Amino acid sequence: MKKFSVFVFLLFICHGLSARQVTELPKGPATSIRGMSVASPTVVWLSGSKGWFARSKDAGRTWEWKQLKEYVAFDFRGVAAFSASKAVLMSSGSPAVILYTEDGGENWKESYRNESKEIFLDGISFYNGSEGLVYGDPILGKMQLLKTEDGGKSWFNISEKLTIPLAEGEASFAASNTGIETRSDGSTWIITGGKASSVFYSADKGESWRAFDSPMLRGKETQGPFSICFYDKSRGALSGGDYQEDTLSRKNFFVTEDGGAIWRAPVRGPSGFRSCVAYISKNILIATGTSGTDISKDGGRSWSSLSSQGYHVVSVLQKQRSALLAGSDGRIALIRL
Repeated sequence: MKKFSVFVFLLFICHGLSARQVTELPKGPATSIRGMSVASPTVVWLSGSKGWFARSKDAGRTWEWKQLKEYVAFDFRGVAAFSASKAVLMSSGSPAVILYTEDGGENWKESYRNESKEIFLDGISFYNGSEGLVYGDPILGKMQLLKTEDGGKSWFNISEKLTIPLAEGEASFAASNTGIETRSDGSTWIITGGKASSVFYSADKGESWRAFDSPMLRGKETQGPFSICFYDKSRGALSGGDYQEDTLSRKNFFVTEDGGAIWRAPVRGPSGFRSCVAYISKNILIATGTSGTDISKDGGRSWSSLSSQGYHVVSVLQKQRSALLAGSDGRIALIRL
């Protein structure tokens, strides 16, 4: 009995330490947050459904929320922030719009609109302060690609640059704005799922492309990779699964050491569907999804549960050993390691 009591006490201590690593912050309005962009060690932007966005200037401790009344019906699933004053919002669904602000969100200008019923934008990412890329679900088998060279003030279609057709039933997921990764050297990765699953790679800011096979769970429109991230140009991670069966842990996470050509499964993966994965350091990764949040301390080779609370997106706070989580109903949390 004494040994059992000691075991329970140690278990309680370990659980308490884990629980204290994730701190729930004050909730925002009733919006589903899927976009998060860290602009500096203190400035973070969020974007969500029903026309909502938020800005923090103190690393997430407090937030300024604002709803764009003329865009209440829009779901802003992507945000790219450059500073406390400058950011770009991207909506998913039809009509599709892209907005930009240069005064901290007081005023927004519409730089792109597409009224086509087929348009559905999935993600936005920037190479630098001027050049960026937006991608969307395929139309007639061709992935939609938009490019900007002026920080989001104007966009032009470069879909013809990706000449590799997508398979029938192959598309992307606008789950956390992390289905695309760009780097300052021009490297770009975009992931697709559904009936087929691929990792598309460009070394020249979208001018030319290669496609690698993804080993992620696939076959249904609810399955595939949802998030891709890289620690450096070679070492990366891929997470996803099936969002309708979010406790299914089969074929939901992979790592690469060659820039995405070959992906390897972990010894023990995350414990369910994970819509977002991020590197906190070379060896520490956080993955989150609707069924919970997990941590890896060995570069993604093995995973353990960090919290039973699920979120849509996670982003690392610059120069800090911490990250922010955000999800449905305006929920936000801080991870300290």
